[in-house]
Amino acid sequence: MGKTLAEKIIGEHAKREVKAGEIVIVPVDVCLTQDGTGPLAIRQLQKIDLEHAKNPQKTVLFLDHAAPSPRKELSNDHMLIREFAQKTGACLSDVGKGVCHQIIAESYLKPGDILIGADSHTCTGGGLGAFATGMGSTDVGMGIALGKTWLRVPETFKIEVTGKFQKGVYPKDLILYLIGLIGADGATYKALEWCGDTIDRMSQSGRLCLANMAVEAGAKAGLFATDDTTREYLEEHKRKKDFRKIDLDNDAEYEREIKIDASQLVPTISFPHTVDNTKRIDDINESIKIDQVFVGTCTNGRLEDLKAALKVIKGKKKHPRVRMIVVPASKKVFLDSLEKGYIKEFIEFGAAILAPGCGPCVGVHEGILGDGERCLATMNRNFKGRMGNPEGFIYLASPATAAAAAITGEISDPREFLIKK
Repeated sequence: MGKTLAEKIIGEHAKREVKAGEIVIVPVDVCLTQDGTGPLAIRQLQKIDLEHAKNPQKTVLFLDHAAPSPRKELSNDHMLIREFAQKTGACLSDVGKGVCHQIIAESYLKPGDILIGADSHTCTGGGLGAFATGMGSTDVGMGIALGKTWLRVPETFKIEVTGKFQKGVYPKDLILYLIGLIGADGATYKALEWCGDTIDRMSQSGRLCLANMAVEAGAKAGLFATDDTTREYLEEHKRKKDFRKIDLDNDAEYEREIKIDASQLVPTISFPHTVDNTKRIDDINESIKIDQVFVGTCTNGRLEDLKAALKVIKGKKKHPRVRMIVVPASKKVFLDSLEKGYIKEFIEFGAAILAPGCGPCVGVHEGILGDGERCLATMNRNFKGRMGNPEGFIYLASPATAAAAAITGEISDPREFLIKK
């Protein structure tokens, strides 16, 4: 009997065959914390006199959620993180370098690794063929100090996607469709294993987007086999030697199999206040005015995402009532965007460009909504209060759909702008 990708990777680390449902202790290859969760992990280690990093070169502490810091309490937390990095030799990703999940993919994670992070969207790393999962701060703190952790091997859902996206439809629409289909708790503690000819053709950016939002269906991980697309991504980031081929096993045992025809998908929106409250753009029969548009985050802040938004707004004017915020996911994405002229185009359109980081997504600063305001964002969550105000309303969509709203001032179909071209 074949193995799922989760069983394969975890079993390799456990040095024996494992099956879904087993609890194992395994070494971890990479650990991450960010400035919202890192201070708790550090203080817990200090409390038990275990302020140590077993593998400092693969322990990465990020200042990205409140960066630059908007108030003194968070500045003090940043100081604590910097001091821990200096004391232990752990890697520090300081203000302006970018979002933890993007930097981990660019610079640290390899196919076949186990990554644990004190952030629920650590599952983004599954797009590179790693078993990447979020945990609580204390668990990750122990992983940093001891270099190992415990896991329950998850059951796996096989998600087979075939067919070609129609113009104006993107991986973000696919993952929103899936979450709407199975529900926000439809895959609790499962692994989502993606396959099919649509996935084979999908860019690395698209795969990272799908993996990123696995947790929004309750999943422990989102996993992909590795191929030439993975290899090319690692080569682009000067890490050719880190590539490793990891194949799917056709005879693996899955708890559930879901088949999706990509050609039937349309732009999809998550309505407030849950990610699984989805609607097809074709089924929205009312005018929903938008006050703010946000393009960025670990879900859709990559170069490909910025390009998709620009294709929609090219030659158009921003609606005078709409604020548009654009945040590249990393310093590399920012520099590449500058080189290609993307940043100039966004500024000329009327967008505000923020330094690489989480920006408005976490609701600490840089784009907090006013009472009753609506934001159409490319982020991964629209929970009540997510953008800093429980009286605000967050809608989730692809960069193209977000860009269309920036032009019209309301939720609009990006295909209307793209097909005309």
